[in-house]
Amino acid sequence: MKINVLKKSGNELKIEIEGTTHGLCNLLQTRLLEDKNVDFAGYDIPHPLASNPIIYVRMKGNAKPEAALIKAVEKVREANDAFSKELERVIKA
Repeated sequence: MKINVLKKSGNELKIEIEGTTHGLCNLLQTRLLEDKNVDFAGYDIPHPLASNPIIYVRMKGNAKPEAALIKAVEKVREANDAFSKELERVIKA
């Protein structure tokens, strides 16, 4: 997986993620929108067969979009860990 920064300014960040699909982008968008400092978060896949997803984050005030994105990734990781533990528990039962 490779990440390319397409735009980075004070309160905006636009990145392209090579090698992923709607699954990861939708998770990140959902977690980003839970942050009260996020003004807008979304993603686009310009062409499903020939394009990489582009994630866009715009923050309120002087909040940093990089920090919000890292926080969203951490929330996704925590949810994945919790799901994994619960799945192991129910499978062993």
